[in-house]
Amino acid sequence: MEQIKRILTVIDPTKQQQNSLDRSISLAQKTGAKITAFLSIYDFSYEMTTMLSREEREAMREAVIKDREAWISELTSGYQNIDIETKVVWHNRPYEAIIKTVLEHEFDLVIKATHQHDTLKSVIFTPTDWHLIRKCPAPVLLVKDHAWPEKGEILAAVNAVSDDEQHQALNHRIIKDAQFLCELANASLSLVNTYPATPVNIAIEIPEFNPSQYNEAVKKHHEDETWSLAERFGLTKAQCVIKEGLPEDVIPHIANEKNAELVVIGTVGRTGLSAALVGNTAEHVIDSLDCDVLALKPDGYKSPLAQ
Repeated sequence: MEQIKRILTVIDPTKQQQNSLDRSISLAQKTGAKITAFLSIYDFSYEMTTMLSREEREAMREAVIKDREAWISELTSGYQNIDIETKVVWHNRPYEAIIKTVLEHEFDLVIKATHQHDTLKSVIFTPTDWHLIRKCPAPVLLVKDHAWPEKGEILAAVNAVSDDEQHQALNHRIIKDAQFLCELANASLSLVNTYPATPVNIAIEIPEFNPSQYNEAVKKHHEDETWSLAERFGLTKAQCVIKEGLPEDVIPHIANEKNAELVVIGTVGRTGLSAALVGNTAEHVIDSLDCDVLALKPDGYKSPLAQ
């Protein structure tokens, strides 16, 4: 994402305040990007109105679409200097409609608001959010109800020790995209890398095993690899946070500690049985974050919805 030319902004029909639109406009003002304000709507009652002919049902759907188009046009009417178009579609699966539009028009970025749970004061990710994280080929920015402050903090979550070429390439993309957004937002960047604790069962089963020595060796390996990765992108050791623990525990803790406005993370987009059995570390991290999240796919990723 060396540049942002086209943004697909997902409108929430249940909200008057559109956080996704606010974030899109902020980015468009800095990049000159064109915004498509997108809404997928569906009402099963229109399909079940058997007393009406097919033509009459289609006319009713068109009337609803035009009404929503007028509503979105009103939402965006105050931004004369931003290129904003409206797209409303009739579809019973919003994530499919979003991804289909991305595939057809090659958007650089999808921006969607997350739902704030007032009682728990945390973010609730909807099924549509998870489908986009797993299946959308374009970067997905999930936003909260706050503006990005000047001189804020952006975190890039990396797996610096991975031998997998796809993960290494994803690390590079995460850092480059995070640096690009830091320039736009006038923010500071930190790399976050976690490493596992010493397995307790090894220490029990092998008497001569030295847990402290092993832990120091693991820590040093992760430090060396993270610092080497940072150096490739002109980052200093001081910009690296290397902590023991699970990513889903450490990354949200660091984000909260630094009051980060955004975490950039890679996701391999597992679907189906592999997702159910193996799970996805990135998804566990995302579910624990209370700030904006940019989810990236590996280069060459093919969405399962692509023809």
